[in-house]
Amino acid sequence: MQGRLGFKGNLSTTAMGIMPHEDIDRALGLALALDIPFWPQLPRLSFYEDMYVQAMEGFPGVIIDEEKGKIYIDTRRFLDGIPEYLEEEGDSDRFSLSERYSLVYRHFLSADLTDFKAIRGQIISPVSLTLKITDENNMPIVYNDDIRSVAFSFIQTKLNRQYEELTKKNKNAFVWIDDPGLEFIFNAMCGYDSIKAKKELDIFFEGVRGPRGVHLCGRPDWDFLLSLDIDIISFNTYAEGDVFVSYKKAVDFLRRGRMISWGIVPTFFEDFSREDVESIAKRLVGHWKKLIDNGVELEKILENSILAPATCNLINPDKTLTVEKSFALLREVSVYLKSRYNIT
Repeated sequence: MQGRLGFKGNLSTTAMGIMPHEDIDRALGLALALDIPFWPQLPRLSFYEDMYVQAMEGFPGVIIDEEKGKIYIDTRRFLDGIPEYLEEEGDSDRFSLSERYSLVYRHFLSADLTDFKAIRGQIISPVSLTLKITDENNMPIVYNDDIRSVAFSFIQTKLNRQYEELTKKNKNAFVWIDDPGLEFIFNAMCGYDSIKAKKELDIFFEGVRGPRGVHLCGRPDWDFLLSLDIDIISFNTYAEGDVFVSYKKAVDFLRRGRMISWGIVPTFFEDFSREDVESIAKRLVGHWKKLIDNGVELEKILENSILAPATCNLINPDKTLTVEKSFALLREVSVYLKSRYNIT
């Protein structure tokens, strides 16, 4: 048992949630070709597939304007809707992701997922959510204590509901939170500081029923992130690997048997065009060598490592092509490294 995760990493493959596809079957097929598949989010297909919009389904006072591509919280409607929300808080169906807000999720759940090592879901972090979503006056809801409190509880319940649904398909299911905005709480201009965020995230994770994980593409305060009681960290190793492995807490994280999803294969066209299997493997092994030099056993690293693309990507001029090539290269890197370290 790897913490609360029920499997060893052993260089298995997974990927980020957001994909640039508009073809549901194509996106789902790519996800299911990985060792640890996930349900893709397809914001190019629908405004409701945006990870912020998707997470806010059923939130009291939410206004979703698809025509204008806008989402916000109407404070008066929020206050008026709280009594009904509290009455229905125990109804888990209220927190299920509907087909309107994800055209892929129900398709994913209808697949035979039993024989995979694990399966994965995702939901936006309450920190990133409340920093991004505003009220009717364009004020981020992170600064409204009442709305923020409900948002943290709301996302926690939605995560638990998704975990419940996924574990019916595979006993090793887990759901991580996407936290693209986490790095902004360390900006002096942000009025929601890291001390408050740490306290509220600790409470949030205490109520998460399954394995706890964080995925991000940016650069947070690594001491902050590694101090959270989580089982898996997924990050952009291609860009941030040297920094990450220099932290003592990263060494401690692995020694405790926690898992790292190394986002090592680039998805941006220019970066990807410069790489191949051997160059990617060399880059990743270089990061591992620094951990080994600081006392982490190679066996521990391998058991607690999964491999992934570096980031989500919606902006390549070739649309889906480089992302698909990234998924293919990821699988090749996994096979190459498993052969190198005699992992079956």
